[in-house]
Amino acid sequence: MNSTWDPMDMFKDAFIKNFVLVFVAIIFNYISGTLVFIFFTNQIFYTEPRYILYFNMVINDMVMLTLTVAIHVGSYIWPLFKMPVCCIVTIISLITHMNTPLNLAGMAIERYIAICDPLHHAEVCTVRRTYIALAITWGVAAVPAFSDLVITLAMQPLSFFSTAILCFIYNIFNTPYHEVRGTAVQVIYISFVWLTLIYTYFRVLFAAKAASTDPISAQKARNTILLHAVQVMLCMLSYITPWCDIFFLQLFPEQRTTILFSTFFIGSVLPRLLSPLVYGIRDQKLFMYMKGYFLCRLSIVKVNPT
Repeated sequence: MNSTWDPMDMFKDAFIKNFVLVFVAIIFNYISGTLVFIFFTNQIFYTEPRYILYFNMVINDMVMLTLTVAIHVGSYIWPLFKMPVCCIVTIISLITHMNTPLNLAGMAIERYIAICDPLHHAEVCTVRRTYIALAITWGVAAVPAFSDLVITLAMQPLSFFSTAILCFIYNIFNTPYHEVRGTAVQVIYISFVWLTLIYTYFRVLFAAKAASTDPISAQKARNTILLHAVQVMLCMLSYITPWCDIFFLQLFPEQRTTILFSTFFIGSVLPRLLSPLVYGIRDQKLFMYMKGYFLCRLSIVKVNPT
């Protein structure tokens, strides 16, 4: 939303960037869509909180990735968007973007209770409480986005919302207050998520090692936790990308769009690609359903003539 028109990429660079994003989004949405289809067609997943939390994250990431890729591609085709359209898409993108780490924190807490206090897991982690926790995470994730909207409404005249603007995914709600408010909220937000994740993951890691008598199961549990931790670390990269952008843009100002695209892809897109891998492939129950689904789709029936 800069007031000046930033130079766009050459056709070759723009094509490569948008092709990579669209290709990744299609592959991710196909795999994630298969998982969502399996979830809604098998009631066995409805009664387990960890699957409810997981599929909430998958749907959240599908919406986030689809909208951000659409904004990125649209900024090259139609750089000027109507302000209301850009606001709606941006708010949804910001909410889903903020919701992923919170959902991961909730999944970490659920695994902590399941491993460290298994006798009370069924009592504490009920389906009803899981949906209440999801409602809270969505509400918390929506606060920064709507606070930006309220501040923009207060600082800008109503005529501002009838104008056409540059709706770039890199520069969202670029107002003076957003920079101050965004920094404070990010510090509090990151501190809360990091403290929750560090505590739960280390407790789960040591509890799984101490409680399991099967070395193979213990190793698998540790690998899953470490893979999940990598996903969390990658998700949190998106909250330091503004400082990375400032640093690298001072060194290479002529590579502005390449730097912004790289930090956006690494900090916002790449972490979402691990979601199907963490549970969709490593979880035996989900993998069994996925295997059956794909084998059914890929099976070839030969009919011999009589």
